[in-house]
This record gives sequence, structure tokens and C-alpha cells, in this order.
Amino acid sequence: MSAENVVAVATAILGIAASGVMLWFERRVPRRKRIGYRVQMDNPIGDDVRSGRANRRLGLFDETPGMTDATLVLLRVENDGSQGIGRDDYTGPEPHGLTAVFADRTIRGVSVTQPSGTGHLMDHFTAGRGFGYEGNTLRIPRVPLNRGDHFKLLVLLSGGDVGSDIRLFGGIRDGDVHPNRSATPDDTPPLFGRAARLITILLTVCVVTLAGLVVAQDGTPPPIGCESGTLTLTGSTAFAPVLREVARSYERDCAEAGAEIVVDAHGSTSGVRELAAAGAARAKGSPPVVALSDGPKPGGLPELRENRVAVSVFALVVNDAVRLPGDNLSTADVRRLYRGEITNWRRLGGPDLPVRLVSRDANSGTRQVFQRRVLGRGEIANSSLDCVHRDDPTAAVVRCELDSTEQVLGTVADVPGAIGYSELNLAGRADGVRRLDLDGDPPSVDAIEHGTSAYPYREIEYAYTYGRPPADSLASSFLTYLTRGNGQNITRTHGHIPCWTPTSLRLCTN
Repeated sequence: MSAENVVAVATAILGIAASGVMLWFERRVPRRKRIGYRVQMDNPIGDDVRSGRANRRLGLFDETPGMTDATLVLLRVENDGSQGIGRDDYTGPEPHGLTAVFADRTIRGVSVTQPSGTGHLMDHFTAGRGFGYEGNTLRIPRVPLNRGDHFKLLVLLSGGDVGSDIRLFGGIRDGDVHPNRSATPDDTPPLFGRAARLITILLTVCVVTLAGLVVAQDGTPPPIGCESGTLTLTGSTAFAPVLREVARSYERDCAEAGAEIVVDAHGSTSGVRELAAAGAARAKGSPPVVALSDGPKPGGLPELRENRVAVSVFALVVNDAVRLPGDNLSTADVRRLYRGEITNWRRLGGPDLPVRLVSRDANSGTRQVFQRRVLGRGEIANSSLDCVHRDDPTAAVVRCELDSTEQVLGTVADVPGAIGYSELNLAGRADGVRRLDLDGDPPSVDAIEHGTSAYPYREIEYAYTYGRPPADSLASSFLTYLTRGNGQNITRTHGHIPCWTPTSLRLCTN
């Protein structure tokens, strides 16, 4: 078991054990004889406002002498232990059993009440058994109380303030007299007892601890078969953001293995050729290199073994100043643009701006997919280095080539009238560009995945290795992680459709 699991199990056992112990304690441990008392009411009935609670009076409350500063106190006395209390359990030397003292006040009268079924208690409240008062002191007889029995004393007082100290004391054999916390008649009674509160707090701490462990583990299982070593990922710049995040995730999940993964993307064709050269230079076996390509490899490289990773969706993007009807182009118009037949956006219902074609270099898989899936042919010759000025005066339009998807997006955003192409997710996050629909179909991953769109500018993303790498190699482990492990979620968050899901298998076989 992992350290987290040990802590989780121990916390759960602690919570269960604590509940049992508290239940046992509540029922078994308090074997002592105990008398508790509660002040359930302490209210002014005179017109003296020293307590801060002025009132209005009628009848005897107003007519009886000495009522100017009168107060009423309701005192509850109860057996809250686990054993009954007899007359002989009171240990004081006086005839009475308990004494109540009302600080700074004078007792004017006392009334005794008891719940139904305990009328026998009243027989003990006689002067002969010590019941009486003097000054601020009330003497309470040796009243036998079964477990749970109680009686109440309604005491009329004068002088002093409401809330002045009230104490009850006396000797109990093998027990004590103590104050209980109690709601007054105007207060809301507590929902839970002390033991219940302690159990609730402890169980809450246990649950929060367990939840913290679950969150800390992030819910994703570590990959199976982590391997050590070094690995280079090369090829597609459009797929490079996915590779960088998956590589970091693999290194984090397989930290104990100590794997080191480097992403060095500079174009699909260039990456595939780099892999082929590394394999040919190796005496035997597969080099620690994986090449990602937007589309199938070039011909004549039979030693490269393909792994279908995802369906990538691409998009045509224009400078934000190019506003076309419906942000849509037909495939036929795109082909005319890239043959140099349309040189101004006015021809397509757009602004009066010259068309500038911002393309990728010949190693780009994104460009090859564009040529294969949309144009049906290669692009026209390069005519500009800065994507603004025509270096070839005979060229119909300005066309330049750049090394990466990020450069294309930045240039299209900066150059008025520019059009280019990009991987869809990167295009969606770029500022200053607008994505275009093709033949009325938007570049939508969801629509393509669910078979409701014929959007053409898409392609399968391949991962190539030189031959079949050993099962215990870092290359093999990483490819499993990328295509069937946690890498699938990362692939999807970047706007690609993982191949190894039930809904996308058909897309990756076409």
C-alpha cells in the first residue's frame, strides 16, 4: 500500500473507533452520582431599568410593595448522572442537602414545581426537612432523585441586577454538583449534545482528511510500465503543444523512473526524415526518437512504423480586417486564391485589400494536408521574404513561407489582407485573425467527431518509430501513454480527436 492509502485507512479506522468510544463513554463511563443545575429564566418584573430591559406592569406586579427592582429566576435541579441519589447520599452536616446563593439579591418567595409522575418529590419540601430561605440563600432539602428526575424552583427576588451570579452547591457521596449549560425559554435549544458534537467534529475532520487525500491524488492513475531513459519527440509543429504537455505529464507521473523527454518540433517531413536518418545510423535496434506527422509519411521509408494518434483539424485564417460574407469560402474560391487568380478581396465580397498568402515551408505537414485535402495540388511559387512586398515582379500575388504555425498566425494578424492556415486550437487562441468556414462547414471538432460535418481540412496525426521499439523502452511506454493513457485527455483538451475511443476509431481508419 502507498503512504497515502495507509494514511487514508488509518483515518477511517480512527473515525470509526472514535464513534464507538464516544458512544461507550456516553453510556458507560459516567458512573458517578451527579446533580446538575440550570438557570432557565432570569427576568426583571419591576420597573427598574438597570438591567437594560424596561417593562410595563399591571395588577400585583405594580401594587405589591418591594416590586420596583424585583426579578424572577427559574432554577432547574436534575439528576444527570447514571445512578440514583438517595437522601443519605447528601453529605453536608446541615439538615438540608443543597444550598443556592443569589449574589446581590434578596429572596422574597419560592415556588416548587415538578414534572408529572414525580409528585412524591413534593413531600420532601417541608420546613422540617430544611426547606427555607434567608437573605440571598435558599436551602433545598435532601430530595431523592432517580436517574433523569428533576424539579424546578421559581424564585422571586429583589435588589441586584438580572444576570447576577447564581450558584448551587452541596456534598454528594461519590459525586458532585455542577452547573449545566441550558437554553433559556427565549433561546433555541441545541441540536446536539456534547458527545454528539465531539463525534460530529471528529468525523468531519476524518472526512475532510480523506477528501484531501483524494484531491491530492488528482483521480488519475499513474501509467502502467513507466520507463527510464531519454526520448526525443520531433516533427509536427502543429501537434507540438500536445507533445510538450503530455511529456511533462509523463515525467511527473513517472518521476521515480527519471525519464527525460525533449520536444524538438520543426515540421512533419523534416521530423520523419530525421527519424529515418537516426535509425539508419544506428547499428541495430530502434533509436530513442518518435516523429509526429500531420498525415502519412512520404514514400520510400518502409522501415518506419506508424501509430495513429489523433485526428487533427486545421483552419484557414485571415487578417481581422478581411470581413467576408458569413466568414465562409468555397473550396473553389480557395483554389483560385492559391493559384493567384484572385488578387483583391473585393472579388469575394470583402474589403479593398490585396490578397497576401502566408504559407508554411515544404517540410510542413499542415501545408501538405492543405494541399492534399483542400487544394488538390501544390501551392504556387514563393514571391516574398517579408510577406508584404513582392520580390518577384511577375508574381500575381504576394506569397511567403514561414517555419512554424505560430509565425503564420502572428504574420496573418499583422499584415492587412493576409490569409494563412493553422492547427485549429492554436488558431482559436490567436488574436487578430478570423477563422473561415469551408463550403458552409465550420472547423468544428465536435461536428467532425459525430459525423455531422464534411469539413475537408483535417488529417490523421501519425507517430512514427524506426521499426518496433522494445516493449520496455521509453519510446514504447510513452506512445502507450499518449494514445491509450492519460495523454488522450490532454490530446482532446488541445482540440484534437484521440484515435483510440469508440467514436473516433472510424475517423482514424479512413
